[in-house]
Amino acid sequence: MTNLEEHKRKIQEHLKEIKDAIDEGLENKPITLGFHTSACAVELLEMYLHQLNLISAGKTIKHNWFERPKPEQKIMSLIERKLPVDFPDKDQIYGWMYNIEEHRDSLIYGRNSPAETRSVLENFLQLKKRLTEKIKELGEEIE
Repeated sequence: MTNLEEHKRKIQEHLKEIKDAIDEGLENKPITLGFHTSACAVELLEMYLHQLNLISAGKTIKHNWFERPKPEQKIMSLIERKLPVDFPDKDQIYGWMYNIEEHRDSLIYGRNSPAETRSVLENFLQLKKRLTEKIKELGEEIE
């Protein structure tokens, strides 16, 4: 069971690793960036949804639920099936998370380009900005 303080601790750890990867050069740290942007995005979303009381304190969101739905897909996306909740800016937040997850495995396990690495970081920074603003509006500070 993760409380808000535990979320904040985990988020701070991920953010430190992301900052270190940026400082050392993204081209040298794609694995670190892929792992920590994905994990931190999920922690930020969980914390926000806990604050909104849309998920229970024991609920865990999995990063692989953010596989982008195919245009021809007839069933709801995996995240919609696993987490049927509505909240402000959901489509935009999920869009950033889809973009991060789309490249996660390539950064961690495969070959990637500098453009792909920058794209993941840019999507993460937009997601982080939006969610930290929303979390702050609900009375908690991340940084």
